[in-house]
Amino acid sequence: MNEPIQNESAIPPDDVSAQPLGWRARLQTEAACTLRELVVLCVVTALLLFFGLVPFRIGPAVISQPAIGLVGADEPRYAQIAVEMLEEHSAVCHELNARVIPHSLRWKDIHASFLCAEGGTITPILYGHPWLEKPALYYWRTMSFYKEFGKSDWAARLSSATGAFALVFLIFLHMRRFRPGGHLDAALITASAVAIVAFARGASTDMQLAAPFCIGMLGWYAWYETGKKFWLFDLYFFGGIATLAKGPVAIFLSVSIILLFVGLRREWQVLRRMIWLPGICLFLAIVLPWFIAVQLRNPTFYKFFLFEQNLQRFASDRYQHHQNPFYYLIVLILALMPWTIVALRALWDSVDIAWAEWRVRHKPARYLGHTRAGDAFPEFLVLWAIFPVLFFSFSGSKLPGYILPSIPPITILTGDYMYRVRRTRLPRWLMVSHGVMCGLLTFVLLLCPQYMVYQRMIPATRTLIWAGSIALVTGVAIVLLTRRYGLQWLRPLTLVPVLCLLFFLLQRNGWLLDENYSARPMARQIHQMAPDVKLLVTHHIRRDTDYGLCFYRNQPLRHYLQEESATEKQSVITGVPNEEHILVIRSDDSASLQKLLPWRHYKLMFVNVWQGLAVYRVDALK
Repeated sequence: MNEPIQNESAIPPDDVSAQPLGWRARLQTEAACTLRELVVLCVVTALLLFFGLVPFRIGPAVISQPAIGLVGADEPRYAQIAVEMLEEHSAVCHELNARVIPHSLRWKDIHASFLCAEGGTITPILYGHPWLEKPALYYWRTMSFYKEFGKSDWAARLSSATGAFALVFLIFLHMRRFRPGGHLDAALITASAVAIVAFARGASTDMQLAAPFCIGMLGWYAWYETGKKFWLFDLYFFGGIATLAKGPVAIFLSVSIILLFVGLRREWQVLRRMIWLPGICLFLAIVLPWFIAVQLRNPTFYKFFLFEQNLQRFASDRYQHHQNPFYYLIVLILALMPWTIVALRALWDSVDIAWAEWRVRHKPARYLGHTRAGDAFPEFLVLWAIFPVLFFSFSGSKLPGYILPSIPPITILTGDYMYRVRRTRLPRWLMVSHGVMCGLLTFVLLLCPQYMVYQRMIPATRTLIWAGSIALVTGVAIVLLTRRYGLQWLRPLTLVPVLCLLFFLLQRNGWLLDENYSARPMARQIHQMAPDVKLLVTHHIRRDTDYGLCFYRNQPLRHYLQEESATEKQSVITGVPNEEHILVIRSDDSASLQKLLPWRHYKLMFVNVWQGLAVYRVDALK
């Protein structure tokens, strides 16, 4: 008897996986989604953190170029310290005819390599004098970038940019592992927050502390949730790196946040279990060698660093950074833009969740089947976000970068919150407020170039109209398109104007920022007009320009007269030099030259109208 012919198109359920998938089905597989997310993460984060910072071209087309030179007093100062440390390191290695990696396994070559590695890397040096305000992590990383790419302002900023990139990438991996769904939102919201974008582009120690500190705290919570020692490694390793970035403040913040979290949950046994001997040994191996070595070479280091740079900086206004008690609330609002409204709503939602769980823990009934009450992650992130803000609000010296470690936990909460409410959508008032915030950010940044050109608080009517129109369209488009296509489009729709504004400011108007805030254009012009004159002296100009000129000309500070300042620790070369030199002075102070330079011939080279400075060439004393 013939068997019935089976329909070839009918595929048994067990054999479906064996059939080739169509291109649409392949795009929906987990591996394809992960690859797509990684590509989006890397491309968008690279644009946010590196565009306009590093030079990049494809053939003759310039894709990115360093738009702004070093600004402020800290950037050129820290960059110069790395230059001088590298010069000393290179001189020691050249004298020993050695490299960090030994030529052979003979004791002589190993010892020479050790001396080479140690040379110039222990004591930070500025203008030939020890500069002991900060530990050495930033200087070491910048030295390595100088060796790889040469001395430049953009190489001095790579330490912060790469640290921020690592932070964003590890937030993505952590959230994907423990809180999947909002992982890409959390990572890209972190990367696009104003504070992260700004400090990732700064030659400073703030991101050197924030990035490893936050990675270590995420590792600690992963250990708390899983009990696996592998994750506890992150706390000790990255905690040690953060301590090398700014000192004991990293230890204080992490211990305080963990103690608050454990205390509120009454799980004191966690403290005993987190005391892990291999981790402690790793932390000490990272931190102690440099702190011991620098103390042996500089006996006053501990007193100066611990008491003056940490305790006195917190307890007093010695370093002239006094602000009102609500200063960090304003900083937090600006730092989270353009996500401020959604982020604060997410933070409040997490506070509400943490409060509800705290009330549950004080009732006899627990969640069935669990030894802990509910999800502790929101509570941990809330404490982590709030503690640095509250603590530094009591400081006598306040700078925006002090609360940078509070930004990532808030952006992580924001990404998680957006994923949780994706089905129910955001409240209308919240969506409209977010659109208004994005429009306001667009409006302000579009007016920045006009302000720098004309120095007017209220621009021309025509400028206000076109900037306001673009801002209005931006805000309305974000609100309407998100409501039309769903909350999953809120992130890309918000990122588009952020990336456009970044291009507008850096690619189209970067030269304006450079002329207004950096000493780089003036240093280049001086070199072009007087390449044979090596000596430069300043008289009563701003500290940021003073330090910037010294970095770009690779020379120490020189002033005509002694200028007292509580923030200056180094010996500044003072007095009018007898040699031919360049003088930089305020334009409105040029009348004092006759008194400063009697019987000397000097000639005006040019006037920098952007910064109100005049540059003179002063002949040698005859």
